Amino acid sequence: MENVIDKSEFVLTPYMKSNDFRAAYQILNTVIPYFLLWFLAVKAVAISVWLLPPLIALMTLFSLRCFSLMHDCGHYSLFRSKKVNRTVGFMLGVINAIPQYVWSKDHAYHHKTNGDWERYRGVADFLSTEEFSNLSPRQQKIYEVLRQPYMVFPGGFFYLALQPRLALIAGICGFFSYSLTCLRTKPGMNVSEIVSSYPSKHWKTKAEFWDLLLNNICVVGSWIALSYVLGATVFFSIYSSVLTLSAMIFIAVFFMQHIFEGTYAHRTEGWNYITGAIEGSSYLKLHPILNWFTADIGYHNVHHLSERIPNYHLKACHDQNSHLLTTVKTLGFRDAAACSKLILWDAESNRLVSIEGFRQAERLNLQVCDRAA
Repeated sequence: MENVIDKSEFVLTPYMKSNDFRAAYQILNTVIPYFLLWFLAVKAVAISVWLLPPLIALMTLFSLRCFSLMHDCGHYSLFRSKKVNRTVGFMLGVINAIPQYVWSKDHAYHHKTNGDWERYRGVADFLSTEEFSNLSPRQQKIYEVLRQPYMVFPGGFFYLALQPRLALIAGICGFFSYSLTCLRTKPGMNVSEIVSSYPSKHWKTKAEFWDLLLNNICVVGSWIALSYVLGATVFFSIYSSVLTLSAMIFIAVFFMQHIFEGTYAHRTEGWNYITGAIEGSSYLKLHPILNWFTADIGYHNVHHLSERIPNYHLKACHDQNSHLLTTVKTLGFRDAAACSKLILWDAESNRLVSIEGFRQAERLNLQVCDRAA
């Protein structure tokens, strides 16, 4: 796939302007209903548990919207002020149990490398066909099972509720182990030198560590407080359901935004950022209601052209530049099953393939070799 469009051809700058009034209104029309639904859910439990499913469904959608707005804060596009984006983003991260600043740094790397499959291997750390072929049959089966669509349920809950807690625990344990090693092998090191030289894989900077720590304090603290007030069974039943379902939706959305037939999946050599944005990101055509709850992130190709465009300008920017976006893949949720099969990267052809397709190609190659012999 060759890109012939220059970024200067797109009209982007007029849409890269944040509007504090619109941003504040979006926060209010998301967070207030979310907490109101929590109040109604608690009241509903006392009447009948059968009143909970529709409330949990709505809470899931508002949780999804909280995550979408947190995503904009991570790009410093929702509000004009960087400080306000950081503060609001942190609070939205607490709602979804995820450390927003740490997450946004990882997400920024995705934007910088989208379509470069040597540096970024997608939402589930996909293997190349060569790496997959080097696995044992048992390892191949485990790889395939762990990337089945149904794994999004336990995977989504783990990603939000457990991973940030485990990351902090593992990082702190690693720090103590590293400190003891330093004191034993380099007794002249002071505390400041030990802290600054600690090579944690769970945070890269002090800012990331403090965001991870404060997020955990707020999240775990809220779990304890709300379990005491509402009862642990009631609280965690509702909370885990909402968290799991909202994570399932946004992981599925993110998957379809980049994993589809014909997506741009190039080596580092010859990789092009603009082609990655246009042909490595889909236009996910959603119902207007889902567009609202996902903050228009379905216009993902435009978002990758410029992450500084806030969600409330994405549609207008997409419409303005539609004549340059004719090669963008348009998808709907009906395409999810087909997308979910593409879990291997073929480095030779610069494309994604299914395990079944890869094995068929291997069998054909063996047949050709046998005939030649």
